[in-house]
Amino acid sequence: MKRPLDSKLPHVGTTIFTVMSQMAAECGAINLSQGFPDYDGPSALKEAVKQHIDRGFNQYPPMAGILPLREAVAEKVLSCYGAKVSPETEVTITPGATEAIYCAVTAVVRPGDEVIMFDPAYDCYEPAVTLAGGVPVRLPLLPPGYRIDWQRVTDAITPRTRMIMVNSPHNPTGTVMEAEDLRTLEVLAERHDLVVCADEVYEHLIFDGRQHESVLRYPALAARSFAISSFGKTYHVTGWKTGYCVAPPALTAELRRVHQFVTFVGITPIQWGLAEFMRSHPEHLQTLPAFYQHKRDLFVAAIAGSRFRTLPSAGTYFQLADYSAISDLPDREFVAWLTRSVGVAAIPVSVFYEQPPDARYVRFCFCKNDDTLRQAAAKLAVL
Repeated sequence: MKRPLDSKLPHVGTTIFTVMSQMAAECGAINLSQGFPDYDGPSALKEAVKQHIDRGFNQYPPMAGILPLREAVAEKVLSCYGAKVSPETEVTITPGATEAIYCAVTAVVRPGDEVIMFDPAYDCYEPAVTLAGGVPVRLPLLPPGYRIDWQRVTDAITPRTRMIMVNSPHNPTGTVMEAEDLRTLEVLAERHDLVVCADEVYEHLIFDGRQHESVLRYPALAARSFAISSFGKTYHVTGWKTGYCVAPPALTAELRRVHQFVTFVGITPIQWGLAEFMRSHPEHLQTLPAFYQHKRDLFVAAIAGSRFRTLPSAGTYFQLADYSAISDLPDREFVAWLTRSVGVAAIPVSVFYEQPPDARYVRFCFCKNDDTLRQAAAKLAVL
């Protein structure tokens, strides 16, 4: 090419999740870095997808997703959050939550618009804003509590602020927003006429008797929010890359304008299988908190004798660990050493920050078989 190729994302390289999973494979290490289970999804769900493949459900579905799955989502939203949403005009099935986040941002953020997000922030947020011509405004969540400082949010809002992006349960910290947080967000969003993009992909992975405070529980907040979730996280099938977005009709219409030119549709037989499973096995959602709390507790207890310091995760399937009593290495160097020398791969938390705090934390993923967690913990416990 004669014309120089200027990258639109010059500071973006290969994601840390790919880097660490590849390093784990090369070193034969136990992979507690990237967030995917080493067990399969429910047998009845897999069988339902197979049956729909065999029945010929293999052509394009409707652009917004098959109606039975959208209806199942609407029923779940009503059951879980008391919010009545229209499957026709307020629910969209997408090939993964990341695509839904990208489409939501692209739909409403214009050049020069400011978007508030909270560090540590999942790595797909800022690139979506940048590609839309928006300006990311990154506010820190500081360890060990990682709570939102709402006064700092208020001070950061300007006439150019268009959107606030929130994530609860939060990746990578495992913290959850409380009712007071949602009420404050609701007030600010109404006062400043802001759109909210709520990443709620771990909505059903919440522990110790807590309740997930979805934006959909708060009518005035729901009226200006994209609520995004993931079937992959809920049903242990992350590789199926299927998610959804619930939003009021006006926002849904704009999201679909973008979605139809990004991926157009999700995979048809997977949608039919999910719709069937959601209706026939509603108990699956009720089992998830205890299922993952057991794994969290097993892992935290198994490394309790080490020099890692942990505050048990309140949600997600991630556990942060402070390694400052073990090493003075920066976290990127520490996880490389941990993978190569100890045989356990983790994620450095600094990669989620614009300006990392002076702290040493890594993220372990505990959505693994119990034996896998025990083997990893045995290696970590000697440190």
